[in-house]
Amino acid sequence: MSVLFVEYPKCSTCQKAKKWLDAHKISYVDRHIKEENPTKEELQAWHEKSGLELKKFFNTSGLLYKEMKLKDRLPEMTEEEKYELLATDGMLVKRPLVIGDDFVLVGFKEEVWEKMLV
Repeated sequence: MSVLFVEYPKCSTCQKAKKWLDAHKISYVDRHIKEENPTKEELQAWHEKSGLELKKFFNTSGLLYKEMKLKDRLPEMTEEEKYELLATDGMLVKRPLVIGDDFVLVGFKEEVWEKMLV
């Protein structure tokens, strides 16, 4: 199995997740989220495949999220507006992301990754 691993290399959680993938010999294609921001279409597809609420795709602990006061703004936004906003800057997107053929993992939760990837 090979997956797409979307990360921000300076993120400590992403670094830990990458070590976990390597330790479990999981093949992946690495993608730098800041250099190659997910498109609106990718985000829509990943969201649908994930089964999660769209708000789970927002990096709520990020500086940009806080600067833009998204905690207050998101509830009033349409799903379309949220996709467009996420597509503007990779730093708004929660990471790491692991995209497989029939699943998407958002964030690094070892027990979930163990169940889905091993």
